[in-house]
Amino acid sequence: MHATYDAIVVGGGHNGLTAAAYLARVGQTVLVLERSEHLGGATRSERMFPGVDARVSRYSYLVSLLPRRVVGELGLPIELRRRRYASYTPVPGDPGRGLLVDTADEAATAASFDAIGATGDLAAWRGFGARTGALAARLFPTMTEPLLSRADARALLGEDDWRDLVDNPIADVVDGTFRDDLVRGVVLTDALIGTFASTRDAGPANRCFLYHVIGGGTGDWDVPMGGMGAVEQALEDAARAWRADLRTGATVTHVDPGTAARPAEVSWTDEDGVPRSAGAQFVLAACAPAVLDRLLGDAPADPPPEGSQLKVNMVLSRLPRLRSGVDPAVAFAGTFHVNETATQLEQAHADAAAGHIPAVPPVETYCHSLTDDSILGPELRAGGAHTLTAFGLHMPARLFVDDPDAARTDALAATLASLDSVLAEPIEDCLLADADGTPCLEVRSPVDLEADVALPGGHIFHRDLSWPWAERDDEVGRWGVETAHPRVLLAGAGARRGGGVSGIPGRAAAMVVVSQL
Repeated sequence: MHATYDAIVVGGGHNGLTAAAYLARVGQTVLVLERSEHLGGATRSERMFPGVDARVSRYSYLVSLLPRRVVGELGLPIELRRRRYASYTPVPGDPGRGLLVDTADEAATAASFDAIGATGDLAAWRGFGARTGALAARLFPTMTEPLLSRADARALLGEDDWRDLVDNPIADVVDGTFRDDLVRGVVLTDALIGTFASTRDAGPANRCFLYHVIGGGTGDWDVPMGGMGAVEQALEDAARAWRADLRTGATVTHVDPGTAARPAEVSWTDEDGVPRSAGAQFVLAACAPAVLDRLLGDAPADPPPEGSQLKVNMVLSRLPRLRSGVDPAVAFAGTFHVNETATQLEQAHADAAAGHIPAVPPVETYCHSLTDDSILGPELRAGGAHTLTAFGLHMPARLFVDDPDAARTDALAATLASLDSVLAEPIEDCLLADADGTPCLEVRSPVDLEADVALPGGHIFHRDLSWPWAERDDEVGRWGVETAHPRVLLAGAGARRGGGVSGIPGRAAAMVVVSQL
């Protein structure tokens, strides 16, 4: 160990590893401290079920916001595969019909709009997709540059996009563009991932929507070949190749921010419980801002974060049949929307805001192994097994705090019932059994995510997303990672332009360090 490092990174998730790789490759001494036994944070794959050879992306699962620039600059051997089928959405109450969006067959998509009685929305769907695609092409390249001013961002977006996507509630432009309740809901789900908000209010839902439609300059959400663990491994290998010191089982207990004349200092206990400390020219906090405040001894700068989702991981012996008769291998290859009309999304939000598990939870599911079966062992592949992820919306942490176990049980039951309402057979009948005879199903609430991977309030973005441009004059031309302490930088999802599996804040923090060292 060194007595003083150029940079100490608190947290070994994908952003912390990104920052470490960037700094180590230009010769800086870097120490990464990760409290768990594994690197990667929420970006990793695990064989979760005894005797079942399936590497499940346990927490995060798709990639959109990781810039090609980061992959190229670090030489990461990451392969992302585009999904042919964007989504399938059974009609609630009439699941014998459904909306299939096939990106390779416009005629099939048009026929599907017609079949659900939404023929008039087809042109609007294509036009809105072209509009957000053009926005993505303009805005996403700025994510790896210093922050634009608010005025420059407004000029870049244009007055129409600024009005509809920034100033006004996102539901306003969706209601004005589409007539069908189901089509509106499919669009609005991008505003609600991990975000407890009404789309009728301007703010968090707008920001969530923007991040979900600009990724990669296209808005596509792609499958990481080999699972999320492949993303983590590529970043870890890059950091190690440039001789970054990566330590697990290291629980950081205090950060002294230092002064202009004195380096910062980080204290931690190692995997054997031995107290240690080291100095640093810079501390890069790849943890949540709320965690950093605690480590610094600062008063919290923001209200406590609150995540909002239920994550269900499953391994199936077979894909379930659908009431519509659509091939499950088609329906589950993209995002499978369940009970996510615009009306149902608002009702679920109202239920949760009133303190109840939504009576009919909106759910979206995704089958990784249909696009990438390399995550399955040979026997599972040969037997037709698949992984399935279900992501429940409007499940805020407040519902799980008082009695986490009972609330988790109730939320899972409601979520499975919601999913079963559009299937021709119960999803539980399709679950594979592990070596102990237990069904291969795991459910994680926001409270569980806080315990598992130190996400305060189970917030997958560490806190509500911020606009990806400067909101104050003193931020313009900076990187969105600076704090009140000159030697301490945010390097995780809670930074400006954080959120999702992107590496953007990790790279941004490294840019600040490189410019000053």
